[in-house]
Amino acid sequence: MNIAIVGTGYVGLVSGTCFAEMGIDVTCVDIDRQKIDRLQNGEIPIYEPGLEDMVKRNVDAGRLHFTTDLATCLDKVEVVFSAVGTPPDEDGSADLKYVLAVARTFGQHIKKYTILVTKSTVPVGTAQKVKTAIQEELAKRGEKIDFDVASNPEFLKEGAAVKDFMTPDRVVVGTESMRARKIMTRLYKPFMLSGERMIFTDIPSAEMIKYAANSMLATRISFMNDIANLCEKVGADVNMVRKGIGSDTRIGRKFLYAGCGYGGSCFPKDVKALIRTAEQNGYEMKVLKAVEEVNEKQKSILFEKLQKHYDGNLKGKTIALWGLAFKPETDDMREAPALVLIDKLVTAGCAVKVYDPISMPECKRRIGDKVVYCRDMYDAAVDADVLLLVTEWKEFRMPSFAVLKKTMADKIIIDGRNIYDKEEVAEHGFTYYKIG
Repeated sequence: MNIAIVGTGYVGLVSGTCFAEMGIDVTCVDIDRQKIDRLQNGEIPIYEPGLEDMVKRNVDAGRLHFTTDLATCLDKVEVVFSAVGTPPDEDGSADLKYVLAVARTFGQHIKKYTILVTKSTVPVGTAQKVKTAIQEELAKRGEKIDFDVASNPEFLKEGAAVKDFMTPDRVVVGTESMRARKIMTRLYKPFMLSGERMIFTDIPSAEMIKYAANSMLATRISFMNDIANLCEKVGADVNMVRKGIGSDTRIGRKFLYAGCGYGGSCFPKDVKALIRTAEQNGYEMKVLKAVEEVNEKQKSILFEKLQKHYDGNLKGKTIALWGLAFKPETDDMREAPALVLIDKLVTAGCAVKVYDPISMPECKRRIGDKVVYCRDMYDAAVDADVLLLVTEWKEFRMPSFAVLKKTMADKIIIDGRNIYDKEEVAEHGFTYYKIG
């Protein structure tokens, strides 16, 4: 089976590589010539555990190809996935210009029945716009060629994207056609050998499922952060509260961790887009507006704790940050709490030293030399007045508090992910603050 995937970001590159791993012939398409050249040389543009080796293996096996020209591969493929970006517009809605550009190219060049599958996260109604764009291009050519459009949203977690694709908990496909349904079933069959987990829906429902899923997860995070902030005021411990409510099978334990806010490419963008979709249809998403408001405020929580400790006098303080990416196992800093925190610290007159095992090059690309980039976690802590734990990378979980005690100027730790034991930290002479 031959397929093409347009877009070589997280979704496109991971999807294409995993399909190739199952024996499918995959051509990945991107308009960025430099990115394609790098991929052809075995260099991947993102950090994702396990992906680089898999790309190299499938390129060497002749199953994974890269090009800048979708038209050149349309003759041989049965399915084209559109995995291009849908950045937010100024009003929060998803910008569909790249999605529609793929649809127009598809309509300009197909010569036989082919399915165009939207894998990008798009608002309800996008498939109809895609279908219209294809039909318009075919009309310009004076051609009548059968095609189908489908929606196949992705549910990949950065840092675990390869595993999520290879062993999905569900594959959602929205389609209007039995012909397309059969082809999509055949395409995903290698991933279903341990049990059927395909969910077929109408197209609008498939488009909505992705937004609803991410918005629900974002809601759980903001809810727990709200509870954590109240816990601090009433003397409760949010970790105990989390265990108590998480043991209820109706609630479950996942995504109930308090912290310093969520970031990344999905939750912030998708929450905004769903709010905007509702507004365009005369409805107000009051809960999601609150979720967004809580999260934006939570990104400042570590700075507020720091200010409170020093009675607002932060000028001249040296602050160490452990973790820059919005979550572990990725170099992604889109909407990362660390960016908000760094900006506030620098504005307040602090010297900021940072360490992250993966994302320091990305941080430097974004903010330049506003901070000092350190060679390891302990280097960042040298002469620091305060250590702020922002991202819970594994190497930060069991630090040597004895080393930190010797090297830090002041003995203050503010834990933005609640990974340390308060009593253990206090035994080493540190003042310790956590979330909730």
